[in-house]
Amino acid sequence: MADTEQKITHVKKLTKKQAKKEVFEKLSGALAEYKNRLDKKKFESKLKKATKLFAVDIAKAIKKENKSVPKKKVAKK
Repeated sequence: MADTEQKITHVKKLTKKQAKKEVFEKLSGALAEYKNRLDKKKFESKLKKATKLFAVDIAKAIKKENKSVPKKKVAKK
């Protein structure tokens, strides 16, 4: 019976600003070894551009995912 049941997971609402912040932190951590090789200003500006591109799509995807998840109905007494 547990196999047939679907778990309903609700993904938290994520704004574009929050998505940008999270993506920037993750990308800067992942690319930390290249930060020393490149000019700091240039590295951060390129990283911000990439972050904007990813964050917009991520926020849209999460918004779409939240719409597809059915909400729990509350029984009225």
